[in-house]
Amino acid sequence: MNAPAVLFDVDGTLVDSNYLHVYAWQRAFSDEDVPVAAWQLHRCIGMDGSKLVSTLSDDAPDDVQDRLSDAHSRYYRDLTPLLKPLPGAQDLLHRVAELGLQVVLASSAPEDELEILRKVLGCDDVIAATTSSRDVDTAKPEPGIVEVALDRAGVPAGQAVFVGDAVWDAHAAGAAGVECIGVLSGGISEAELRAAGASPVYSDARNLLDQLDFTPITGLAVSP
Repeated sequence: MNAPAVLFDVDGTLVDSNYLHVYAWQRAFSDEDVPVAAWQLHRCIGMDGSKLVSTLSDDAPDDVQDRLSDAHSRYYRDLTPLLKPLPGAQDLLHRVAELGLQVVLASSAPEDELEILRKVLGCDDVIAATTSSRDVDTAKPEPGIVEVALDRAGVPAGQAVFVGDAVWDAHAAGAAGVECIGVLSGGISEAELRAAGASPVYSDARNLLDQLDFTPITGLAVSP
């Protein structure tokens, strides 16, 4: 049997990128003269990109939606030098691997963005598998990304735990039957994460690492 797996969202969970995405989307929508406030964008970060565009553009024509997505990618690439790992993220991934568990990046980011995020993390030596937006037609909150991550790890839902920062992560994990741990580093409140199905909830990767012995992650490591 394959070792149990810990599935990690990346944006806002391991890398401090959510607010850069907000800025990039804000510029993209401004280019199209579509008024969207920053708080509305933040509430949708972590959602499938196509669904975000459709929702916030009020189902604008396809060519407008395509330009919005392309502009976001362009503006985000300009901001990537500002990306940093969130506190404790690298140590957390290494500790999970030391426990004999698989580290899986269950991201719905586009492949080019995921490559940048992996370079920022610098933890490829402990990463067993990854996912990206190209693996599914619709990403979070649909469970597809989580299901692909489970398949690549070669484990059933009961032998995995998901760690994420957004309600979309919790919804996707729950729909796939995977227990979800929440972190606040993406800017979503504890109450909202818990209401979406995440429990327990920690402030960030470092806080999760500090409390790791009391989490479902350690439970996976000691289960038969």
